[in-house]
Amino acid sequence: MLKKINYRKFLWPVVIGLVLWFLAPLRPAALSIAAWRMFAIFVATIVGCITQPLPIGAVAIIGFVAATLTGIVDINTAVAGFGNSSIWLIAMAFFISRGFIKTGLGRRIALKFVQLFGKRTLTLAYSIIGVDLVLAPATPSNTARAGGVIYPIIQSLAQTFDSDPKKGTERKIGSFLVFSEFHGDAITSAMFLTAMAANPLAQTFAAAKQIDLSWMTWFLAALVPGIISLILIPLIIYKMYPPEIKETPNAKKWADQELQQMGRVSTAEKIMSLIFLIALLLWVTGTVTGIDATLTAFIALGLLLLTGVLEWQDVLHETGAWNTLTWFSVLVMMATELNKLGFIPWLSKTIAGELKGFSWFVVLVILIITYFYSHYLFASSTAHVSAMYAAMLGVALAAGVPGTLAALMLGFFGNLFASTTHYSSGPAPIYFGSGYVKQTDWWRMNFILGLVYIVLWLSIGTIWTKILGIW
Repeated sequence: MLKKINYRKFLWPVVIGLVLWFLAPLRPAALSIAAWRMFAIFVATIVGCITQPLPIGAVAIIGFVAATLTGIVDINTAVAGFGNSSIWLIAMAFFISRGFIKTGLGRRIALKFVQLFGKRTLTLAYSIIGVDLVLAPATPSNTARAGGVIYPIIQSLAQTFDSDPKKGTERKIGSFLVFSEFHGDAITSAMFLTAMAANPLAQTFAAAKQIDLSWMTWFLAALVPGIISLILIPLIIYKMYPPEIKETPNAKKWADQELQQMGRVSTAEKIMSLIFLIALLLWVTGTVTGIDATLTAFIALGLLLLTGVLEWQDVLHETGAWNTLTWFSVLVMMATELNKLGFIPWLSKTIAGELKGFSWFVVLVILIITYFYSHYLFASSTAHVSAMYAAMLGVALAAGVPGTLAALMLGFFGNLFASTTHYSSGPAPIYFGSGYVKQTDWWRMNFILGLVYIVLWLSIGTIWTKILGIW
């Protein structure tokens, strides 16, 4: 039986790709025909990732075929994209996060936080976000972290307090917890290089401009604006969108019961904890030990397999990792070729020329605002980073913005621009689809919080990185 495919969703990517392809005679004189046609295929692939006539991995493979079949990229160059170390870091960390879910360690950590800090609704939200913060360094899929570990906890808590959209009681506690954790997840994703799949992709694009973003540099730069955001954003939501239930004495009792059912900490959980700490230590000390972040992730996976925490079948069945490896590799290959063929340098210089006369900080603000609000056009943070990060970074550098500052800010906002729509990132449809927050409320509050992120991270973040001596 054939899989039913909605071929109408191919209309936009095919039409846009062909129009751009046949506009090659009208291209700017500074661009080669190969650069322009690579651009046409890249744009068509990105549009396909947005309309998704097929899963994103399948769309990427079609783009791969188009780029090689037309002779723009030879097959050896094209497949070399699958050897990118940053992309393998993402895949490895997917496998590590599977260990948290399989052993139950992630759930135990969440329940412990609720047990300790769950007396009031606001502190309960902070405790849930705290779990996200603890898991983030080793969970590059913020969708898996939000949907696989934390959302089931929120759902159970909401039901404990009879907060259910089907009953019209979502505002009791569920709405506040869902929306607070959605933002908590976006913030923690911005704080660690290994907390969201697109972050190592940004690292790769920055490296192409001779800018080194180590795990520790990213973490230290995000630490102060990140912690302030984690404290401030739930408070703002609490004022804007207050829960009807302010005290939650039953939360501790519920967590006690759940932990009792889980029983004592298993050997698998202990081993998982130890391996996680080893990986974290190696990531933090990577600049001292010389052990690459990707190698650290491979070491962690090897230990998980050696100790029996994971089986090889777990690795084979981790479809998110293999899917990400496939389409990331193709998009990185295309973006790299756009850079080599001269398209991104040309675009960067052209835009930078239009911004002449402005101070570099004003240019940075304009770029971040453009980057942030263009996310309304994207249904994937990773697709957005793939499409625009390299070009935006090129413009920033051409305008005199300190390189590492520009690379970091664009990296941070590649997570924070999730504060836009209900389809903005992987966790968004999970939390919005729960029915706890109406679409009008989702867009209204996200717009307000988006402004907070822009002001807070560009001001405090810039000052903090200057204090650190990053620029």
